[in-house]
Amino acid sequence: LVRRELKSQRAWMSSKQGKRDRPEEGKAGSKQRKEVEDVKGKGKEKKPEETMHDSDDELEFEDPYDDDEFSEEEDSEGQDGAQEEDDEEGGGGGGGYKYDSDGDIPEIDADEEEEDADMTALENRLRVWRPGVDTLEEGEELDFDPSVYDILRSITVEWPCLSFQPVLDRLGAARTRFPHSLYLVAGTQAEHAADNKVLVMKVSRLHKTKVVDSDDEDSDSDDDDDDVDEDPILETRSIPHSGCVNRLRVMPQATCGDDIAVVATWSETGRVHCWNISEHLTSLDASGPSAPASSLNSTPLYTFTQHTTEGYALDWSPMTKGRLLSGDCANSIYLHEPSGAEWSSTGVFAGHTGSVEDIQWSPTEQDVFSSCSVDQHIRFWDTRVPERRPRLSAHAHNSDINVISWNHKVGYLLVSGDDDGIIRIWDLRNFKKDRFVAEFTYLRGSITSVEWNPVDDSQIVVGSSDNQVTTWDMSLEPDPEGDELGQDTGAEDVPPQLLFQHLGQQDVKECHWHPQIPGLIISTASDGFNIYKSFNT
Repeated sequence: LVRRELKSQRAWMSSKQGKRDRPEEGKAGSKQRKEVEDVKGKGKEKKPEETMHDSDDELEFEDPYDDDEFSEEEDSEGQDGAQEEDDEEGGGGGGGYKYDSDGDIPEIDADEEEEDADMTALENRLRVWRPGVDTLEEGEELDFDPSVYDILRSITVEWPCLSFQPVLDRLGAARTRFPHSLYLVAGTQAEHAADNKVLVMKVSRLHKTKVVDSDDEDSDSDDDDDDVDEDPILETRSIPHSGCVNRLRVMPQATCGDDIAVVATWSETGRVHCWNISEHLTSLDASGPSAPASSLNSTPLYTFTQHTTEGYALDWSPMTKGRLLSGDCANSIYLHEPSGAEWSSTGVFAGHTGSVEDIQWSPTEQDVFSSCSVDQHIRFWDTRVPERRPRLSAHAHNSDINVISWNHKVGYLLVSGDDDGIIRIWDLRNFKKDRFVAEFTYLRGSITSVEWNPVDDSQIVVGSSDNQVTTWDMSLEPDPEGDELGQDTGAEDVPPQLLFQHLGQQDVKECHWHPQIPGLIISTASDGFNIYKSFNT
């Protein structure tokens, strides 16, 4: 499914299509330069053959020559003149028809009538594809519509990655000009614990997805330089990591080119590590021969061993450089304070009665953070309180709360996602049980990732185990005309705030907005990474 929504116009598309070939997966080692195949043919969306209009009653003919403002008298004179010219040349006709040599209108080709009938039948059976609700009939395959993406690329690495984050660079903020380049850091989930790595990646030559439109083949465009059909380039450096990387977070103050760019990892071995990846980032930008992988720093700056079991909750403070929180499956939260080139733990925060699944620092208060847990509670803490007990708590969901995200532009908004696929928005000025300001139950799988858009304070990207990455816009409201159009197409069940559905990945784990390329989303799943920007974000 691709859901188009631009102002009051919406389009829902799905059709029976043959399955396209998937790109062959490649592998990336610890040091490599690799051509990344386009994601053409990979997706989970029905390929559209026609777009439905808002209302058949209000369709207007669009004059391709922009002369529809002529008066009827002028139009009549123009037709008479054209008729006289045709007569002089031995032809005949008028009223927009082309006559044959006998002066008769030729009959319409039967094949054209059949094609029009097939198209009408296709329009009548268009329906919204709803993952977890709809099923494919025999002979049906899902495909994607490239026209709804400004960019859509897929990259694969040696092992799946459960967690990753973009790294800030010096290429400029709010950049929109193609081709793009970006930097990522990810942690692997290898088959054997000794094969795991922290991957430092540079993806360059990300051109705009080229969509060939037969109607526009001869037209000139200012974006021709953007629509270059070249494959992106992936370069990687790696750091050996003991055990699977459960979660990885980049210190928000770290930037490519800094002497110190720190990344924290949560290992399945129950240890939290901090790494300096500055040398790896620098080597990716080296114009000459880069340093051999063996010479790059692979020793952690800090290792914390006081957790009694593994965990997933991990977050750097956006206000105090180097301040780190980690939460484990034994209900404990630890604060790690920077101390020169090292870190020191200041004790445990206790209050949850189940595994701590996620942690978020406040974007406006340097001593306040929030956490969510399997105990179905969201709790708020103040590091200045000696008792290290939560200052505010509420029973927020009826199942395990997997993820939370604090809005960095509107500091009193928080989003949470649970095991039942429910998303809730909270106003922290009135945080109580069942006092959420919005709730969405559309998704059919557990929520694995949520994140507010760092540029647009009303948008959220959500990853879920039903193989969807969805974009939501809290500023959208129901459209009565659109709702009437959606009747009997399956669209009546789609929330108006659902802006875009991206399918095609298996077992989605995390998704993030790129902080410097507005609207660009990166997601990781068991079959690799997707980098995309939809036409409406």
